[in-house]
Parts: sequence; structure tokens; C-alpha cells
Amino acid sequence: MKKIKMTHILVLTILTTFAINSCSSNPYIKDIPEEQYVIMLSLDGCRWDYPQIAEMPHLESIARKGVKLESLQPVFPTKTFPNHYSMATGLYPDNHGIVQNSFYDPDMDSYYKLGDRAAVENGEFYGGEPIWVTAQKQGLKAASYFWVGSEAPVQGTYSERWKLYDHDFPYESRIDSVISWLKLPKKQRPRLITWYMDEPDGTGQTYSPDSPELKEKLEYLDGLIGDFLNKISQLPIADQVNVIITSDHGMTRTSGDKVIYFDDHIESTWLDTALGWNPVWMLDPKPGMEDSVYSRFSAVPHLQVWKKDSIPAQLNYGANKRVMDIVVTADKGWSIGWRKNEVPSGYVGGAHGYDPKYKDMHAIFYAQGPAFKHGYVHPTVENVNIYPLLAKILNLKPAETDGKLENVSRMLKPKMMRKD
Repeated sequence: MKKIKMTHILVLTILTTFAINSCSSNPYIKDIPEEQYVIMLSLDGCRWDYPQIAEMPHLESIARKGVKLESLQPVFPTKTFPNHYSMATGLYPDNHGIVQNSFYDPDMDSYYKLGDRAAVENGEFYGGEPIWVTAQKQGLKAASYFWVGSEAPVQGTYSERWKLYDHDFPYESRIDSVISWLKLPKKQRPRLITWYMDEPDGTGQTYSPDSPELKEKLEYLDGLIGDFLNKISQLPIADQVNVIITSDHGMTRTSGDKVIYFDDHIESTWLDTALGWNPVWMLDPKPGMEDSVYSRFSAVPHLQVWKKDSIPAQLNYGANKRVMDIVVTADKGWSIGWRKNEVPSGYVGGAHGYDPKYKDMHAIFYAQGPAFKHGYVHPTVENVNIYPLLAKILNLKPAETDGKLENVSRMLKPKMMRKD
């Protein structure tokens, strides 16, 4: 009997030890920190499949340790400012008001242009509630580093810390700044940081997404991600930090033999205003000329043209008064513009702004940290769902959005979804 009892005790000891070790290593059993951090970096123009084009081991390591989306679908138009602000607010451009990189507001009788300092810093242009405003209103400190909208007092509120955009500020210095914020005393430390790098967008547009220059740039950026993750791992709060690497849109190849010129189909005198850039424009025809402009463009191959009240519903676009009377966009790979900016026949480059139905317009989304599952690949979702995801991780009461937590909740550990 003694031998049997001793055997039982030994087995029980082994099982108990195994259970303890499993609890400490199993991400589904391990306790989730009450206070979590979210650090979200956007790499402008990083297409969903770029990690298959270049060697990006640090980005792929995030997928193994955390989650990735098959792709992140941008909103229309697939341009930088509308999409970054949709990611921040969870709203379509029709609802947050940044309907293009440049637009006219009839109520304000004022133009918004991405290079116009006064406009970019004017909070009246920005609708909705960015996630950093939600955080600040509910007592959490937030910081933003060059994210669209963060330089303006939206709802009268800035992030606790923010930076005026400086295109030439070194990426390595941006990393150091973010890490320095995370080393601040707890009472000063931001729980949410949104930050931005302008590549690989510039390289993709200049050389095309198929170029060796683009591959080289991606591998350089992946090295920066590795450096950033290493510095995060050395922080005392490392186990509380969720890191997200994402982007606003993708990129597709363009060439000089696929160009549509407005001048070949209409007279410039038919328009009061034309705002935009390849491959999507908003046009305000002069009184009485709307049907002429529309009918001319409707006959042009590889060009999509809509009156603002008949834009396809799936684009969620056209209801905002800042959207002009006619919207035109090219088919994937085609360019549109004026002959004064004529494209050389041998030109090869890249562009974005097309219909989000084109997979080339989709972006990356990789995440790791205490809130996320391990080794999980989630189906494609729209970027308006990022806001409710961040709000859930930070235990914030979200503002009303077009995105829904249920669309992205499967990325989170089950314990996160049971946590109120």
C-alpha cells in the first residue's frame, strides 16, 4: 500500500508541475495584464504581399508570435490622408470628412491640402473621434508621431504628446523617440502611441512595386522593425506592450502607355474646379456642363465616372458635401491627368487611389502582444475595424463607428473577449 501511495504522490507531483509550466507558457491560460499598451506603426504604401516579395524576417516573426490579416482593405479613395484618418476614427471618409488628400469645404469656404500647414492644423476639418481623443477623454495618455489628424485639436483635444510633421526626420530617431516615451514614469507614460513612416510608398511610386529598389527598401524597413522590437523587449513593461505594424493602402504598377488625359475628352473651361491626383479626381463642372462632362467620360475606356449621388454603395462615398459633383477614377494600372503633366511613354512607376476591390490596394496588418492570439491568420477586413479593436485592448468605451469589434475579435485571445 505504501508503494501505491508513493506512486500516486509521484504522478500527482508530475502532473502538477506540468500544469504549472503549461500555465506559464500557454498564451490562452496566462493572465492578461490589466494595463496594456498599444504601439501602432503605419508604413505608408506597404502592400499586403510585400513580405512575399522581400526578405522581411522580423515582420514574419510577428506573425508567428502573434497574428496577421490576410490583407487590410482600405477605404475609397485609397489615398493616404483618408485612410489614416479612417484607421484612427473607425469611420468612412463620408463620415469623418477627410474625403481626399485635397478637397474644398463649402461651409468653411476653405480648401484642405496635405501640404498646407494651416489647413492640416485646423481641427474644424476633422470629424469623428480619433482613438487618441477617445483615450485622452477617458483618462489615458496618448501620443502620436506624424499620424494624420494628430496635429490638429480634434474636438478641441490633442494627444498628450505629438509632433509636427517633418518628412526628413530620420526613422531611427523616430524609433528612439517612441522608446523614450515608453521609458517615462508611469504617470507620464502614454498607453497608446500611433506613429508613421512615409516608406515604402515613395519608392513604390517612383520605381514601381516590382522594382529591386522597392525590395531593398522593404528589407531596410524590416531591419528597423527588428531594432524596434528588440528595444521594446528590453523595457520593464515589455509583457504589457502590443505592437501593431500596418499600412494605409497598397500599390500597383503604372506605365506611360496606360494614361488617359482629360484634355483629350473635355475642355478645361467646362470645369470650375478639379481636385485630386492620379488615379482619382473630383470635378465640379460649370453650371449646365455636368451632363456633358459625365457623358464624355462615360465613353472613355478604362475610366470609371460617377455623379456623386450614384457612386456604388460599396464604396461608402459621395454623401459628404465635400465630395464634388463628379468623381472619376481609372481602372487598375491606368493613370489619369492633364497633358501639362504628360507622362513619358517609357515611364514605369506605381500608384494608389483605385477601387479597394483591387487586391493591389490592400495593406499589411501584423500584431503581437498580450492581447493577441499566437500564430493566427485572420481573413481580410476593412481598416475601419481597427478603432474598435484598439478601444477593446485599452478597455475604452468606443465612440460610434462604421467598424465593429465583432469583425476583428477573433484576433484577440478568448480571455480578452470575456474581459469587461
